[in-house]
Parts: sequence; C-alpha cells; structure tokens
Amino acid sequence: MGGWAVAVHGGAGVDPNLPLERQEQAKLLLTRCLNLGVSALRSSGLPAIDVVELVVRELESDPLFNSGRGSALTEKGTVEMEASIMDGAGRRCGAVSGVTTVKNPISLARLVMDKSPHSYLAFSGAEDFAKQQGVELLDNDYFITEDNVGMLKLAKETNTIMFDYRIPAIGSEYCSAVVENPPLTMNGLPISVYAPETVGCVVVDGQGRCAAATSTGGLMNKMMGRIGDSPLIGAGTYACELCGVSCTGEGEAIIRGTLARDVAALMEYKELSLQDAVDYVIKKRLDEGKAGLIAVSNNGEVAYGFNSVGMFRGFATENGFMEVGIW
Repeated sequence: MGGWAVAVHGGAGVDPNLPLERQEQAKLLLTRCLNLGVSALRSSGLPAIDVVELVVRELESDPLFNSGRGSALTEKGTVEMEASIMDGAGRRCGAVSGVTTVKNPISLARLVMDKSPHSYLAFSGAEDFAKQQGVELLDNDYFITEDNVGMLKLAKETNTIMFDYRIPAIGSEYCSAVVENPPLTMNGLPISVYAPETVGCVVVDGQGRCAAATSTGGLMNKMMGRIGDSPLIGAGTYACELCGVSCTGEGEAIIRGTLARDVAALMEYKELSLQDAVDYVIKKRLDEGKAGLIAVSNNGEVAYGFNSVGMFRGFATENGFMEVGIW
C-alpha cells in the first residue's frame, strides 16, 4: 500500500442501545480527530510520534470519551488518569498513571519519554514531574462531568464496576436487568455493564515510522490505585519498526494477553500480515475478555479487530480511503 495512515479509537464494548444522537456525536468527534491527523501528515509532514500525541490531546480535551476531561470516576468520586505513548523508531516510550490534575496526560507521557531518564511515572511522582515540566494543571473538578457523577451513583447502588458513562441511566428497572442477566466477570468477579471507552491513535508517517498513543480514565467505580492496560507498554500500547498498536477494552484481559506486543510479535516472528496478526490476537489471546484494537504497519496498512458489540473507530490513508464506524 505505502504512504502514511492514521487510525483512531474511542473505546470498545459499545452499548447496543446507545441513542443515535450519541452515536452521531461520537462519529463527529472521531472524524474531527482523523482530519486533524490527516492535515498534520499531509501539510505539516510531522513525524508519527507528534501526530499521535496531537490527536490524543484532542480526544482528551473533549468530554465525550473516557480520557482527560470526562474520565471515569474512582470509588471515591475522583479521577485517576493514565496514558502511554511509544515511538516505533528506536522503541522509545513514556507512560503515566494516577494523574489527577494534568489536562493532557498523553503529553505528560511524552515528556516522561523525552525529558526524564525513565519510561513510567505514577501518582505523586508523575504529578511532581508535571509541575517541574510546567504542563497545564487543573483542579480535579475540571475532569468530572455530571454524566459521570450519575453513573458512579448507579454503580455504587448496584455494587458494581461500570464501564460506560454514556449508557442512559433508566433507574431501578435498568439495575434489575443488570442483576438478573447472567453476570459478566472480570478476573472471576462479577461486573455490570461492559463498555470501556479508552481513546487511542496509531500513525505511520510518510517515512514509514510507526507510533502509538493510548489514554484513559479507567473504570467507573474502580478501586483507588487500579492500573489498567492503557499505560502498560506491550499490553495497551506498542510500536516498533513494523507496526503501531493501541488497545481498548477489558484491561485485565489485555494485560494477560500482552495484546499490543503480540500483534508485532506475530508479524516479526511468524511473518503474518497486519490484519492476520490482529485477527489472531483477538481470537486467541483474550480468553473470556472483551477488547478491540487499531493498528498500522510501516507500509501504510491499517487494521482493526474487536470481539465486543462495537468499537468507536476511524481510519484514513494517503490514497484517500477514510472510514468511521461503531458496529
């Protein structure tokens, strides 16, 4: 195929009853972010690593998906955000967890990669580093939306972890339906609604360099200090000379399957095509977990896969192909 390509996602595990208005809002946001990436690649000639950061910053700044502003709330009603970024050229990476005041966690992850001797900083250490680097800091209230406060209340009432702040809260009837249906589980424990909405972007630029970035607020009503797959290199995010991958879904299952790295490994060691590698890990590496991923290869291919009901996603390539979808 050749040339540059960009893919974005806004999470896997979509509620099948998601109102059409919400679906259109999601598609518009994905399209806007795709166009941002296309413009950067086409006119500015930015390297892949700069484009994935640019696109994910845009996703973090919009409250629609679960990252940055609009992040899911912990059991204590606070926000603990996490993000990671990886440059396939040299396999350089940076990640952060437990961030509570940083407007754009993905840019802090980039600074960890570029300006620190480390690959991963978390909680108070990440916050201290953010202050040192002079990034934009905001009160925790900025990240909290009314929708999320309502969903946390519902999650607490049903004593469950909840994944999708955009599923309409229909009150007790909805709760009863959740309880009466066969329970979903995470690490063997029952959970409620499955629809996480991590955001991510993968890019291959005109020079064939791949990069990936992922950002999330995690799970609604999650335990304090919980860390998912998004900031874990090789699990939720991975980039190398061959490809860039960003995952979304049940973090615990993605971690166990080292999902993002396995896509690259299958291409590297088994010489599978990008789409074949993606299909294999979705089918063979998730056990009972639900997840999805987007990927690009160094020759301009784009690919995706998911085993959930849907995944918010969009793709654009240099040869004019563009697609935005949910189901």
